[in-house]
Amino acid sequence: MEQRLANVWHMTVNEKKFIETALLSDLRVDGRRLFDYRRLTIKFGREDGSSEVQLGQTHVMGFVTAQLVQPYKDRPNEGSLGIYTEFSPMADPSFEAGRPGESAVELGRIIDRGLRNLVDAANIAALAALLTFRRPECTVGGEDGQEITIHPTEVREPLPLIVHHLPIAVTFAFFTSDNIVVVDPTYNEEAIMKGRMTVTLNTNGDVCSIQKAGGVGVMQSVVMQCLRIASVKAADITSKIKNAVESYDTERQLRKIKRHPSAALDGSRTDSGICKDKGQPPFKKSEAERQPEK
Repeated sequence: MEQRLANVWHMTVNEKKFIETALLSDLRVDGRRLFDYRRLTIKFGREDGSSEVQLGQTHVMGFVTAQLVQPYKDRPNEGSLGIYTEFSPMADPSFEAGRPGESAVELGRIIDRGLRNLVDAANIAALAALLTFRRPECTVGGEDGQEITIHPTEVREPLPLIVHHLPIAVTFAFFTSDNIVVVDPTYNEEAIMKGRMTVTLNTNGDVCSIQKAGGVGVMQSVVMQCLRIASVKAADITSKIKNAVESYDTERQLRKIKRHPSAALDGSRTDSGICKDKGQPPFKKSEAERQPEK
């Protein structure tokens, strides 16, 4: 948050006062109510495991890659999941090229624990990418039973990941004036907020993580209110993610069917007499075959 608050000087005193006055009247400068999310759009790339999420004016791209590694000794049947984030200077002047900044590290930790404005979009992008990722099928065999074979996708259909539930991150911004709380703060709202809290939970109401980042203190009753609101938002976002993934899977199956050769390419003769595997013309009857029976 400190990195984002460094841009407060971009806003005039009148702009900050206007936002605060609007919040006192339960209004927000973008027309939303206090607990409304911005418009959410989820898209996918041509390759499995890639997503693009737009939440208002915030754009996040997610990519999933995998490699074969040796598991930990205490968990021999489980793999590991690592979250890496990158902030491009093209997205915001406060983001610097090179090593990840404090905000990038914090973002990665929040998403990693659960699975700002930016946190919610990045969380959705990560979940969407994971749900559409396909890993190559592997088998273990050989004389010693330790030989691992990674089957090419052309030989065996890659497998989706097993995802039991979707941890959805919902971010709240706090303002000291009359304990005002808003959901999914905008860039300008983040610049004048006094505190922030990100709650990650699923549709069952299970709280996966809570991240409170500095600033003003929050009463227990306010935290419970945020949890109730976040539960409703998580159900809505989960439904949108699943609908988008379902549409992607349908398109993926259609692309797969188009790539496969026709079932007629088996060298057999069709009713029209065309041998389609070689593109031969219709079979011609001999002169004797064309003679009528006597």
